[in-house]
Amino acid sequence: MLLLSIAFIPVRVYYFTIMENIGMFIRRKRKEAGLTQEDFAVRSGLGLRFVRELEEGKSTVRLDKVNQALALFGYEAGAVPKKRPE
Repeated sequence: MLLLSIAFIPVRVYYFTIMENIGMFIRRKRKEAGLTQEDFAVRSGLGLRFVRELEEGKSTVRLDKVNQALALFGYEAGAVPKKRPE
């Protein structure tokens, strides 16, 4: 059981970090555009609760909705090659 816990922890930490970074990016872009969370929710067609959870870095959000939020600023999330250490 301990082995399973050790193997599982890095995946959750890595995933949370990605969502936290996306949330910070969206918050920064929203503020640069002079939008409140409410304004952003209306313009992007998303719910206010989703916008708040996204900006807080919630680790379980729907990718289609993340892309809907990013589309307002001309971005989208997708698979990209992993950078290899030099």
